[in-house]
Amino acid sequence: MDLSDLLRPEAVLSGLKAASKKQLLQVLSEKASQLTGLAERDVFDTVLQRERLGSTGTGHGIAIPHGKLKEAKSITGIFARLDKPVDFESFDDEPVDIVFLLLAPEQA
Repeated sequence: MDLSDLLRPEAVLSGLKAASKKQLLQVLSEKASQLTGLAERDVFDTVLQRERLGSTGTGHGIAIPHGKLKEAKSITGIFARLDKPVDFESFDDEPVDIVFLLLAPEQA
C-alpha cells in the first residue's frame, strides 16, 4: 500500500486552528466526513471513544487518533499541522501540533 492510498492532497491541512483536543477532533471529523462521505458524528464518536481508552498522543508533539467504522470503505488518513499546539493528554505531557487521523473499515 502506498502512502498516497491513505493520504490524498486534500487531506493535508496546514495551520489548522483548534483551541482544545475536543475541538481538534471535531474539525478533523468534519474533514473526514467531507472526504469519505461518512457521517461526521459517527467519525467523531468513534475517535472520541478510542481516546477514552487512552490518549493517542504519542509524544514529542504528535498524535495519531484513529478508529474503525463499519461504514468505511477504505483506510483514510488526514494529516494536520496545527497553528498552535493543544493539550492532547499525551504521555509526555507535551502539547500536540502534528496530528494524523486514521480511519479504517471494521474488518481492516
